[in-house]
Order: sequence, then structure tokens, then C-alpha cells
Amino acid sequence: MIRRSFRLCHIVLTLARYRLDELFSDMPMLRLASLVRLLPWGRRHVHDLPRGARLRLALQELGPIYVKFGQILSTRRDLLPPDIADELAGLQDNVSPFPTDQARRIIEQELEAPVAELFAEFENTPLASASIAQVHGARLHSGEAVVVKIVRPGIERQIERDLELIKGMARLVRRLHPEGERIRPDEVVGEFERVIFGELDMQAEGANASLIRHNFQDSSDLYIPAIHWELSASRVLVMERVSGIPVRDIEALRKHGVDLEKLARRGVRIFYTQVFRDNLFHADMHPGNILVDVSDPADPSFISLDFGIVESLTPKDLYYIGENFLAIFNREYRRVAELHVEAGWVPPDTRIDQLEAAARTVCEPAFTRPLEEVSFAELVIKLFMVARRFKLTLQPQLIMLQKTLLNIEGMGRDLYPKINIWEVAKPELEAIYRDRYGLPRTARRISRQLPGMLARSPELPTLIYEYLKMAGSGHIRTRIDSADLERLSRELNRHNRRLPATILAAGFLVSGAVLAGYGVGPLYQTYSVPAAASLLLGLILAFRASRP
Repeated sequence: MIRRSFRLCHIVLTLARYRLDELFSDMPMLRLASLVRLLPWGRRHVHDLPRGARLRLALQELGPIYVKFGQILSTRRDLLPPDIADELAGLQDNVSPFPTDQARRIIEQELEAPVAELFAEFENTPLASASIAQVHGARLHSGEAVVVKIVRPGIERQIERDLELIKGMARLVRRLHPEGERIRPDEVVGEFERVIFGELDMQAEGANASLIRHNFQDSSDLYIPAIHWELSASRVLVMERVSGIPVRDIEALRKHGVDLEKLARRGVRIFYTQVFRDNLFHADMHPGNILVDVSDPADPSFISLDFGIVESLTPKDLYYIGENFLAIFNREYRRVAELHVEAGWVPPDTRIDQLEAAARTVCEPAFTRPLEEVSFAELVIKLFMVARRFKLTLQPQLIMLQKTLLNIEGMGRDLYPKINIWEVAKPELEAIYRDRYGLPRTARRISRQLPGMLARSPELPTLIYEYLKMAGSGHIRTRIDSADLERLSRELNRHNRRLPATILAAGFLVSGAVLAGYGVGPLYQTYSVPAAASLLLGLILAFRASRP
């Protein structure tokens, strides 16, 4: 508890040093937190930087887990202002490597054999080091070059410890921020928790890569490295070592004479194929995870790496998101509004005409410009942001889909700025939908389900008879549960219990800021000891008040 409290104090003071109190200016209890500007140890020149840059630097100082959280947070463009989302998207997940002898021990523990027995060669210097794992080059006894991905030692404990703090702060923001119920920061943290713990399982990452490789085994668009399952475990993944030019190195691609327009169009086609044909898409396709095979510059292909974040949609969401895309392509705004209601993304009593007008207001101006200048990804994100006025609710998978669409489109425009995303995407999606939801596949699906339906059919007359008999005798009752009223009552009781602690925490925080501002002694290395004690007590009380 003491260690957690000191860590929380460190987080708040770091935010203060980067003058990020303005992010909490709408929260009543923390409105007076602007007094932290009086603190004498703020970072130099930070006041000249925009708030997004200050937040990015603060997260980098707090450590790799917070960098990862900032990366996930950057995908929520439906919640964040554009300037903050753009800065967080630039966070680099590069951290100092852990010692090679630790990497060797983890490999030997997981695979139950000495490294020298498993590999003919093992490179001590890592190829890359990130917050979750680091990668070493190696060579098998067969002569094949591979890479070995190893989960960082102790990372699970660090994640759990930091997640507890982040969850506590999220609950506090949800209760105190005026729009806390709309932005639901605790759900954003839950999304982060799901993603980051998924990245810890190397077996799951290997399975993701293996299935995507199977889906594209006959395609010249995308290559996925092969997985060596006999050398992989929950904390170690061994896969084929591939070479190519990083997709962000446009100059090198030009020097090799790569057909950049063809490459850009292939990138867009890969996205729609992964999502709508296979319903399994790489949700972390930023430029650092993509290489280009330039062995045939006239027919270049992509090589995809790092499969820690791979997502699927429910069949219902997959159908409705594709139908929404097609409706936008065809400027059918009423259809867009109807689909939002049918999908259950907005309440059933939503006014279709009002939602249609909102969709038209967002989308129609784009069609007055040349389509090669229009970002379809940004249009979709703006549409979902406007739909939030109608109480839009989206699943995390749809948020990851938005992020992936934005990454793919941005990569395509970097490769070939004149690419017409609409011209590539619309026929691709239409062809996939004709195949996926056309009569031949529907007939095959029904034929597969028919034996099971026939097997259950003899029971139907008895079930119908029993239901009618119970209805006639008055034994069937309809009960309506008011979940909203029950939740409201719980929230009210919780609020009443926490109000005294919240007021006391605010008093300690304000007192600490004032004491620090005036340098009230005794001092320890220019820091006011009474101020530090007051701030620490305030943070402990605020954190405890934020817990459910």
C-alpha cells in the first residue's frame, strides 16, 4: 500500500512538472490543482510546448507501461482531441534491453533445454527491445535464420501494479469529470488491460500469425513468417527471420524502383480482405511492423511482423460495419442511420431523420472535393463522433478497426499521395460482400445447419404445446427489471459514502500545493516536507475514495 501510494504521488508530481493540470480543469475537486504551477521543480521550457507534446513526454518519463497505455489511448480518437491523439500516436515503444543472460534463462526454463542445444547460433545483442518483449536473432541447427521473441522478466507484476493505479485514477476521473459517464475512462483502461495481457502470451501471438499466414498462403499481397512451434512456449516465440525494406523508408523503396502506386493499392486491399473476408485483422499495423519485399520491384508485396494485437468482430458487427461502409460509399445517409439503429449501436428510439441529417452533415462536404484528397478513415471516425450525440456505444474491436483503417490509409497515402482510397476500397468491399452474403454461400451455410435443425425439430410441437398450456393457465409472467434504477441507487449510496473522504482529500491536496508554493520548512533538498506529507495524504485519500 505504501509503495503504491508513493508511485501514485510520483505520477501526480510528474504530471505537475509537465504542467498537465489543465487536463483536469473541468474536475471540481481538482480545479484548484492549478496551484501546482507554484511548484519550484517544474521541467524547463515545458510551458512553450503544446499540451499533447507535454503529455507524451510525461508518459515517456513514467515508463514503458504508460507508453503502451498512451499508444492504446491514441486509438480513441472518438474521445481525445486531435492534437493529443496525434502526439500520443507518435509514442515510441523502445526501452532499454534486459541482460542477455536473463533472456537465455527464460528460454531454457520455457523450452527445458540449453540454448546451445536449441540453436546453432544465438545473438547476444538484441535486434529490438520493447516494453513487453525483446527480440534476438538466432540460427537453427538446420541452418535456417530465425528470430526469438522473449517476454520481459517480471513484466506481469509491473503491469498489475501499474494497472491498479491507472484503474484508480480512471474511476476518479469518471466520478469527478463532467463527461465521465460519456467518456467512461474505466472502460478505456479495461480495453488496455485486455490488449496488454493478450500481448504477454507468445502462444496466442504465434496462433494469430499462423492463421493469418494460412489465410494469405495463396496471395502475393502479404507474407507472414512461419512459426516454429516446437521452439515456442508461453513466454518464448521463435519464427522465421525475414528481410525487407521498412515501409516508412520511401526513399529506399524509390531507389529500388518499387511500384509505389501498386504497393499502396495492395495495402488497402489487404485491410479489406483481412477484415471482411477473413474476419481476422492485424490491429497493430503501424509502419514499424511492416516491411516490403522488393525482390520484384514491379510486383512488390508486404511482410507483416508482430502479431500481439489481432482482432475479430462479431458476425453482427462485421455485417453492419461493412453495410455502413457501402452506404457511405454510395452517399445513402438514411441507410447509414437505419443501420446504426438495426445494429443496436444507438438506442431503438433514436430519430432516424435526425441521425440521417447528422450523417449527411459530416459526409456530404467530402464529396465536393476530389476523392483522392478525402480520407475515408477520418470520415468514418467523424461519423462515429457525431453519432455519440445519439448515445452511440461501440465495442473495443470496432475502435481497433478504426485505428487500423487510419494506419492503413495513412501508409497508403505516404507511399502514393494521389491514391484514391474510394476507388480501391469500394469494388473490393462489394466483391467480398457478394461472395460472403450471396446466395451460394448462404445456401452452403444453411445446408450445414440443416441437420442440426432437423434433429431438434421433433421437440418443437411439445415445446409449443407446453408454452400455450402455461400461458392459458396464467403461469407465465412477465417481469421488468429496472437495471438503470438499481445502478443509480448504488451509485448514489457510493457517492454519499465517499463524499467526506473526497472533500478531505481535496483539502490536503490544496494545502500541499500552497505549502510547496511558499516553500514552508523544514526543507529536504529544496522540497517542503510538510507539503510532501500533505500531498501524499491527499493522494492516498483520493485513491481510496476512487476504489469501488
